[in-house]
Amino acid sequence: MFQGQITTTQVFPYPSVMNEEQEQFLRELVGPVGKFFEEVNDAAKNDTLEKVEDHTMEGLKEMGAFGLQVPADMGGLGLTNTQYARLVEIVGMYDLGVGITLGAHQSIGFKGILLFGNHAQKEKYLPKLATGEHIAAFCLTEPASGSDAASIKTTAVQSPCGTYFTLNGGKIWISNGGLAEIFTVFAKTPMKDPETGEMKDKITALIVERSFGGVTHGPPEKKMGIKASNTAEVYFENVRVPAECVLGEVGGGFKVAMNILNNGRFGMAAALSGTMKGAITKAVDHAANRIQFGSKIHTYGAIQEKLARMAMLQYVTESMAYMISGNMDSGATDFQMEAAISKIFASEAAWTVTDECIQVMGGMGFMKDAGVERVMRDLRIFRIFEGTNDILRLFVALNGFQSAGHRLQSLQKALRNPLGNVGLLVGEISKRARRKAGLGTGLTLQGTVHPELAQSGALTAKAIGQFGSVIEELLVKHGKRIVDEQFVLTRVADSAIDLYAMVVVLSRASRSLSQGHPSAQHEKMLCETWCMEAHGRITQDVRSLLSSQSRQIFKNLRTISTAMVDNGGVVAPHPLGF
Repeated sequence: MFQGQITTTQVFPYPSVMNEEQEQFLRELVGPVGKFFEEVNDAAKNDTLEKVEDHTMEGLKEMGAFGLQVPADMGGLGLTNTQYARLVEIVGMYDLGVGITLGAHQSIGFKGILLFGNHAQKEKYLPKLATGEHIAAFCLTEPASGSDAASIKTTAVQSPCGTYFTLNGGKIWISNGGLAEIFTVFAKTPMKDPETGEMKDKITALIVERSFGGVTHGPPEKKMGIKASNTAEVYFENVRVPAECVLGEVGGGFKVAMNILNNGRFGMAAALSGTMKGAITKAVDHAANRIQFGSKIHTYGAIQEKLARMAMLQYVTESMAYMISGNMDSGATDFQMEAAISKIFASEAAWTVTDECIQVMGGMGFMKDAGVERVMRDLRIFRIFEGTNDILRLFVALNGFQSAGHRLQSLQKALRNPLGNVGLLVGEISKRARRKAGLGTGLTLQGTVHPELAQSGALTAKAIGQFGSVIEELLVKHGKRIVDEQFVLTRVADSAIDLYAMVVVLSRASRSLSQGHPSAQHEKMLCETWCMEAHGRITQDVRSLLSSQSRQIFKNLRTISTAMVDNGGVVAPHPLGF
């Protein structure tokens, strides 16, 4: 997309990746899990107690909820990513506090052992982790190291004999920190540079057992939301970690951390699509029964617009979650940008949907008994943890610029040898001429999307062409300095998110129409509306990114911010003068 193109095979047709046996196994799990959360788990009580009730934890362990993706031969359920997403969605609908307890354990806590562990490590740790006998935690964040993961201070120094590491340091805001027996810990390791011979610090990932000694934790943190999940500081004092507990290779910990986080993000979109379903059900129920001014409030346009927009946001989020899980199950290895987009979109969409649910319910929604205020408190953390949305937007934009930059470089090389690259250059010249004349780039989704969605497909193709064009212009203008243009990057990311959302709903709605689903016409309307509005937003963003007015706005924003920092807050004096 950043090159003004689309590889349709990655997103069309919408993935159907489960075989009959996998589908049947999932069907057998969905009912009991839903029933458990309706009849056994008490989300309000967990929130009040600020812990998951003991009998709920035991029930989750008995169901196998702590080892959903651990292979069956090591005591887990051996679920695919798509099966995992479906169960996580149910948890997200009922209790995000429990969801974080389970997610911190398996989505990140021991995910490194699944992804990078050798056979001996998997054999030693996974069986007890799968049953929930041992709880896991992911230890990356430190007081001075949040989004800048490379700046960690915790150290792991290898012994002269090479058989162990001595671990010292502290981690903050660790989910399951007070419960965990097994920790995936990231620490700086002094290493000799093979080329220069100098000692340099590299990050290493270690499996640390509480039983090693020297591992302690602070009291549970007092939080705004997800109170049921345990969050605590974890301290490591002269912990002797055997060399065989290194995950991956010594000095390769940054790659391990990023892969763990990238691999788990799609699950967040699945969970939050479930949260939105729960909020929508409550809003619809209230709107269908509440009478004001002599009519049920669902008959009023203001409420209808709210409900419809809530449905669109849920549909897009769900479509993203299962597109990415399907791609992963099909063997895709390059999905980190899509996963980042899904995390950004889902966490912001769920907040909007829950906020609107409270608005539709009015005073009732604001009351504790309705249960929606708890959901809203729980949701607030999702835009912050596992990569803040602000940093992930920069990640999406910069990754996209990098791929577009490589293409521009190859074009520059082709221009040096025009005779040997006639086909490529003719295609590029033709594309640019069409763009200048306002004819579009020739990109089309005709024949890929369902005929009933032809107009939405055309809008999407047009938006991708516009987007590719502005990316190229920004690259030519800023070059490598684009990394410093955060005002630009965040807006580019917003357009990329809108574009990806257009593509996934087009794919899903096309499948529903092709298969004649009973909801196909409803999905068509969701898709059409999303594509029309998203195209409008992208067109506006593309124009503003190149306008002198935007440059002036960015300059003003920077100056206002600097003045506030210098002043320690608001700069303008009080209108009363005292």
